[in-house]
Amino acid sequence: MPFLPVKEQLELLTCGIVDLHTHAELEKKLTESYQKNRPLVIKAGFDPTMPDLHLGHAVLLNKMRQFQLLGHQVLFLIGNFTACIGDPTGRNEQRPALTQEQVTLAAQTYTRQAFKILDAEKTHVVYNADWLNTLTPQDFIRLTSHYTVARMIERDDFNKRFHEGRAISLHEFLYPLLQGYDSVAIRADVELGGQDQLFNLLVGRDLMRSYQLIPQVVLTMPLLLGLDARLVDGVLQGDKMSKSKNNYVAFEDSPSQMFGKIMSICDDLMWNWYPLLSSTHITTIESLKLQVATGAIHPKKLKESFAHEIVSLFYGKSAAQDALDEFLRVFSKQGVPDDVSVLKIDGSQSFFDAIFSSGLFASKSELRRLFEQQAISVMGQKIIDSKAEVPIGEHVVKIGKHKFLKIIR
Repeated sequence: MPFLPVKEQLELLTCGIVDLHTHAELEKKLTESYQKNRPLVIKAGFDPTMPDLHLGHAVLLNKMRQFQLLGHQVLFLIGNFTACIGDPTGRNEQRPALTQEQVTLAAQTYTRQAFKILDAEKTHVVYNADWLNTLTPQDFIRLTSHYTVARMIERDDFNKRFHEGRAISLHEFLYPLLQGYDSVAIRADVELGGQDQLFNLLVGRDLMRSYQLIPQVVLTMPLLLGLDARLVDGVLQGDKMSKSKNNYVAFEDSPSQMFGKIMSICDDLMWNWYPLLSSTHITTIESLKLQVATGAIHPKKLKESFAHEIVSLFYGKSAAQDALDEFLRVFSKQGVPDDVSVLKIDGSQSFFDAIFSSGLFASKSELRRLFEQQAISVMGQKIIDSKAEVPIGEHVVKIGKHKFLKIIR
């Protein structure tokens, strides 16, 4: 297919990005691509550490989709080798190593989920174990010779841990090198990543030069803040959306779950999410923001519209409308969802133990916080004491803002 003029491609591809190394190199690659009618090779890597992709990944996938629509070749790289090491980016401690079985299980779900945004017929799925497993011990030694410890310690997370006396294992230094070698192996023209991945992506540029290849262009996207981000002293604060923080909206959440989670975010967080996930033009978003500020539009109504758009992306407009109707019935009219989970218990058991045994929470500390915040209720009555025993009968428990559980004893 004929490519759009380079100027138009640049305008679209650089919209909404954080870092670009470098603009001149991207323009040159696009110009050569246009003149030779040859698509660029676009790389983005995803380590299958847990089965779910989430809306934070959608920010990157949307940019990949733009490259696809412009006719370029997108490589969806599954890091089934590097996931066993664990990306140390942004961590103050070692990431626990995963088994190959855990990685394989998570990887099986990734492409199915990614194709909710990417065009499956135009996406090449590659696995970095295919080439990294073939490296000999000599190859690994040669690879490590291309980078210095001093350069590695420049990374913010490594530097912080070093000065705080926290352990840094040698295998963690291998991660950015192996991610960089992926670019060498596939001869990437452009690598995409979140803004917290900048160091790793630049290592890829350096390694490509060391292997006498034209270095890749590096392009980073903003990070999507998680569900629990809040405005503190006028500044929106919170962790990025992350599976490890359990503050995410998964691609495979049900339409009602996805809708409810989006509606649970604070109004200020909506303005972080809107330009990163919506197809709405930035000028329109700024207009909507002004209308909310002046009271012309209620933020709840705008959030409903936004949630409807996102659910439509994954499940279609009909499912999104059903989710909206369900939300209004459940949350605005204090109803109970039709698909509420049911837990049957035998004998005496506390509300805390019963709710945790349902599997709705990954950690007891998360559930304990909700009890402390008095965010758990039965028929409108808050449960103050987490050790309170579940009475005999059926009890619909509202947990936080958007979870329900029917306990039958």
